Amino acid sequence: MVSKTTSQIQVTVHTEYDAKNSFPLDFRHTFRYYIIIENKGQEKVKLLRRRWQIFDVGFGQSFVEGEGVIGLQPIIEPGQVFKYFSNVVLQSGIGNMTGQYLFVNINSNETFEVEIPKFSLFSEILNN
Repeated sequence: MVSKTTSQIQVTVHTEYDAKNSFPLDFRHTFRYYIIIENKGQEKVKLLRRRWQIFDVGFGQSFVEGEGVIGLQPIIEPGQVFKYFSNVVLQSGIGNMTGQYLFVNINSNETFEVEIPKFSLFSEILNN
């Protein structure tokens, strides 16, 4: 588990290898990542966009970006937490991810970026 706080927004990430949905012989290693976003500030914020940098050993880097997360643009009150999970597929079974969220302060209408801490992805099948 890794955690990072930027602009009073704490992002914590926990990962697991999804063996049921992985097919190593087809170069398909699936990982599930769980995200906890906690508003440690005094202002209500809204998550507008996300940008991911995905590194797959031997296959290079790719980028994913779009509006919100899992089809939502959650508003997070001071002291509140928003949780979600998603998944990513790596060909090699070894890699990492990092990224940024774009938020807006509901009161001031100012936008700001929040860092998603880098987290490692390592296939269980390669550990045997």
